[in-house]
Amino acid sequence: MNSYRKTAIIVGVLYIVGTVAGILWKVLTGSIQNDLNLLTKVTANENQIIIGALFLLLMGLALAMVPVMMFPILRKHNEALAVGYVVFRGALETVSTITVVIGWLFLTILSHQYIAGAPDASYFQTLGTLTLKGNVLIGTISQIVFPLGALMFYWVLYQAKLIPRWISGWGLIAAILVLVLAFSELFGIITFQNVFDTPIFLQEMVMAVWLIVKGFNPSAIESASAKVDMN
Repeated sequence: MNSYRKTAIIVGVLYIVGTVAGILWKVLTGSIQNDLNLLTKVTANENQIIIGALFLLLMGLALAMVPVMMFPILRKHNEALAVGYVVFRGALETVSTITVVIGWLFLTILSHQYIAGAPDASYFQTLGTLTLKGNVLIGTISQIVFPLGALMFYWVLYQAKLIPRWISGWGLIAAILVLVLAFSELFGIITFQNVFDTPIFLQEMVMAVWLIVKGFNPSAIESASAKVDMN
């Protein structure tokens, strides 16, 4: 098995791990985010929140490894976009994910103080609400960073024909939909979130399975290697 085949399998597995971890995070913390008695709810579900935060961290780290693994391949086709992909999905998105994880863990600390009956309990409730709103804002910003990085990734894949163009083209369209969703949420425009999120979710899973089963297009790899050798 050559190194490109191994890279394809690893990237496919990373996508699946990241997606499953992200789904579990939403399942574990989704209902808590909308509860009016936030800190009371956090205390009652502390272990659930900590596990959810760990799944979120796993998602961030798994998906951050994708641009790292793909960089040696992508740079042979378009070095500028390969670097941009690492910056947006490998660095900026990871930082935002870690910040959200810290925010959730901070909520567990606030909830203990609140339940303990501190004199300024209302202050802790307000601080908890602000922390949650900050997490939501960071998540929205991350939803802008993510599709920008994805657009760079799928454009290189589409141009280089590293995978079938119907998969990379699907990724380009799905990334644009996520970008529309992010800006609409940022400006408070009502959207049907699942309509915008579902295409990128399905596309990433299809691409992941393709990479694990089929790998990259050998002719595209050989063509890029030949160009590098000539240069």
